[in-house]
Amino acid sequence: MARLPRLIVPSQPHYVIQRGLNGQPVFQDEEDYTTFLAWLRSAARTYKVAIHAYVLLPDQLHLLATPSDEDGLGQMMQWLGRYYVPHYNQKYGRAGTLWHGRYKTSVVDPDNYLLICSRYMEFAPVRAGLAAAPDQYPWSTYAHHVGARPDGIVTDHPTYWSLGNTPFQREAAYIELANQYLTGAQIQAVEAAVLKGWPLGTEQYKKTLEQRAKRQVLPAKRGRPFKNAAEQG
Repeated sequence: MARLPRLIVPSQPHYVIQRGLNGQPVFQDEEDYTTFLAWLRSAARTYKVAIHAYVLLPDQLHLLATPSDEDGLGQMMQWLGRYYVPHYNQKYGRAGTLWHGRYKTSVVDPDNYLLICSRYMEFAPVRAGLAAAPDQYPWSTYAHHVGARPDGIVTDHPTYWSLGNTPFQREAAYIELANQYLTGAQIQAVEAAVLKGWPLGTEQYKKTLEQRAKRQVLPAKRGRPFKNAAEQG
């Protein structure tokens, strides 16, 4: 099945993931993380992309971001590559690309999936065995969302603000959400949407998105049923 063209919708949140080439590390020490985050903050401001959540893992990065126009997200990612990759290559004596292909993205239904995506990112270090709890991993937005450490990169999304009328109420509500672990179905939905470039949301959200984008946003249904291995003999 042919891959659909990348869908970027202004003023809608997008889940973005970029992995290291062949699973190789893209961050190796504290300076790598802090350098990338400084450039992320600069690039996001330059290209008018609001960053709502992120996690940097040793071999990949995840962002939850809302672009203000159709070009800003791509321009931000290209800018980061132009600055970070040469820096990393020079530091570690390597050459060539650092990333495994182009970044992948999924448009996210803010009402139903934004906070799920945020928690999915921030618990990634726990699932990967890098930390026992999200508050023990320094390279994510978890500390910001629970009020432990403000993060100047983050622009809080209205969905986060809806958790309470005061910072304390929002932070307490987010902690309560974080204590409710994501289900296997929720994790699978996020991963499938991002890796395949599909929107992540309710059926009504996807229909509305198609009308707004004036294009197909999900793969067309197959003309014939897929045969499993047993049926194929």
